[in-house]
Amino acid sequence: MDIEKSLEALSQRVAYARDIMGNRVSDRLEVISQDILALLQKADSLSLEEALDKTGELSRRLATLEEDLDQQLTPMDKVRVVRHPQRVCLKDILENVYDNYTEIGGRDEVSIDPGMLIARAYITRRVGKRVVHHPVMVVGQEKGHGQEFRNGGSIKPWGNAKALKYMKVAAQENIPIHAYVSTPGAYPVEDYPGAAQQIAENIYEMAGLDVPIVAIFSEGGSGGAEAIALADKRLMFSHGYYSVISPEGAAAIECKFHGLTRATPELIDKCAKHQQITAQDNLRNGYIDGILQEPSLGARNEHFEFFKQLRASVIRATDEVVVSVQSVSVLRRLAMRGSKRKQVGENVIVRWELAPDDRELLVWRRYQKYRKMSRSAYIDKRGIFERLAAKHMEFLFSIYSTVRYEILKHYQTKIARMATDVTDEIHVVTSKMDRLTCQAMEMLGIPQWGGGNDESALTCLSEPRRDQGKSSGPAYVSPKALDDREVSCPHAATRGCLDIWARDLFGEFAGVCPSCGYHFPMEYQWYMANVFDRGSVREFNQSLAAGNPTGFPKFDERILKAKESTHLQSSCVTFNASIRGIRLTCGMLVANFRGGTVGSAEGEKLIRALDLARKRHQPFLSYVHGTAGIRIQEGVNGLIQMPRVTLAVRRYIEEGGLYIVLYDTNSYAGPVASFLGCSPYQYAVRSSRIGFAGPGVIRETTGMDIPPDYHSAYKALSRGHIQDIWNRAEVRANLHQAFLTMGGRNLYYR
Repeated sequence: MDIEKSLEALSQRVAYARDIMGNRVSDRLEVISQDILALLQKADSLSLEEALDKTGELSRRLATLEEDLDQQLTPMDKVRVVRHPQRVCLKDILENVYDNYTEIGGRDEVSIDPGMLIARAYITRRVGKRVVHHPVMVVGQEKGHGQEFRNGGSIKPWGNAKALKYMKVAAQENIPIHAYVSTPGAYPVEDYPGAAQQIAENIYEMAGLDVPIVAIFSEGGSGGAEAIALADKRLMFSHGYYSVISPEGAAAIECKFHGLTRATPELIDKCAKHQQITAQDNLRNGYIDGILQEPSLGARNEHFEFFKQLRASVIRATDEVVVSVQSVSVLRRLAMRGSKRKQVGENVIVRWELAPDDRELLVWRRYQKYRKMSRSAYIDKRGIFERLAAKHMEFLFSIYSTVRYEILKHYQTKIARMATDVTDEIHVVTSKMDRLTCQAMEMLGIPQWGGGNDESALTCLSEPRRDQGKSSGPAYVSPKALDDREVSCPHAATRGCLDIWARDLFGEFAGVCPSCGYHFPMEYQWYMANVFDRGSVREFNQSLAAGNPTGFPKFDERILKAKESTHLQSSCVTFNASIRGIRLTCGMLVANFRGGTVGSAEGEKLIRALDLARKRHQPFLSYVHGTAGIRIQEGVNGLIQMPRVTLAVRRYIEEGGLYIVLYDTNSYAGPVASFLGCSPYQYAVRSSRIGFAGPGVIRETTGMDIPPDYHSAYKALSRGHIQDIWNRAEVRANLHQAFLTMGGRNLYYR
């Protein structure tokens, strides 16, 4: 019986290896499989000793083959390792890495989202003669071993909301967070709170959680991974992957560039390779801090040595985060450096609770960590002197901002408050004198002057300086308006709209159907010329250009073509401008450039623009002419912009900035699920479409056919994702009103 069990275990290992190899065939593996079957058939005729010897020999041969096959694994093979039902899951980790745990927020099927597992756990370790108990909050996607109710680790919006709730509990209790990332991507539904909006909230809030966060990646699929992956230390299983999109999804997009109707296995393998999704790729690119070496062909729940290594690694990672921000930790840092090859924590006591000052420093270090990422992934065309000049100007702006807004403003506030108090005291006397004067004039029959002139001051909003920057007539005429033809509205058949001359539609009517209000797409230049004051636009950072950091095949030509056709260096245009005299900084995503997709250059430009707005104390407008999401050909270089830019947005808002987002046409995926969706003030132009994933992706992922208006601006408004819908012709007036209403007299900072 024991021999049969051993041979059955060997057969399962052979079957597992076949699954990982995909369509490839290993002759050595097939020979071992045949030998196992032969031994199983004649096991009864052998003595126990002979059977054990032959079984041991087969096991050693298979182990050697597994090691050889492991060295030959392709990136797509590693994707198959991660997706295999035998892959180690979060329940296995909780049982074998932590000393005690209690699952919270639901259990198995009885949960708001069974795919998101939360546990309050303990790690107990002995340091010398002391025993130290470390409480920790564990969050992560749980696939289980073939448990269909967990939805393959694809988390719904309310699952991510549950994770955020308990991560905030960890911050209140001052205990670390261990986040285990194992998801192919988020479940793309827009039902409240919405996939994109909830991921954006998770990233925004995690940026400010002032407790150590350690993220461990097994499968990091797109925005679904980023929902819990913003961390101070990021580790990755050696056979895991971390990517902006699955290799199959990338291949489906690349099909049209290769003249194919359906992605071939060869194209899928090529996309997996060139997206640089493996642990080794991400370590080299600086997006993870370390690799956890797995057994041959990946970790499974019987690999107990791997769990010991994982336990040691998460303890060390948490220790390193804590010690790096503690003020008295020099000796412990030195001891930890010297013990890297020894058992973690032999002679070092590190308590994971942080003091208030340490917690503040931790958040700042987190911002700096992400700020340094992907800096080599874009093209900076500035010369050495131009860069030095930019550094010089940045230094001067920092000094100016510090002096004006931190030093002088303190005294200005005191003087202004004192002057207000004195004026109010004097008003007590002058008001009585005014009242007596009015009574005397009334008795003498003399008409009073200025009657009723000040009534409007009781209801009017705060006004900017009278430098309104008004312009007479349109500053930009769309090329579409030059066509001498009639244009039909898409809703003409159902709403009876009449045909319109192009010169009227794209000129006087600003691309808006006068009958039903349908908004035709307009060029981004139209907005720059007609929304902002004439002559006020001053673009900056034009020299930051999009590139091909992963060396994706044939992508250099596509990027070059986009630059030549749009005369832009990236899909992001950053500039200073004014609206009726209100100075602001704007970051615009242009749909004409690669669909407005965001890569490393776009992320860097937005971060620099936010930093400039913060130093100048100006409001910030993110205008989305259109965006199709993260640029998949850049791989994680593009995906990492989700947390990077969101951290910059949080820093800007936390220091008092006013951040407004305006959507136009189609806005989808990563940007909406991060630095756009985290804004408290989001608006949309009528006829725009907003969501996390398009209809095709939703159909493929969920099997659902969504209604035509699923992503409409009105649906987004009804779900609470945006605050209002504007007509394009009224964007300038509405933006001005929004800046006044939300900012008051102090337009820029609270």
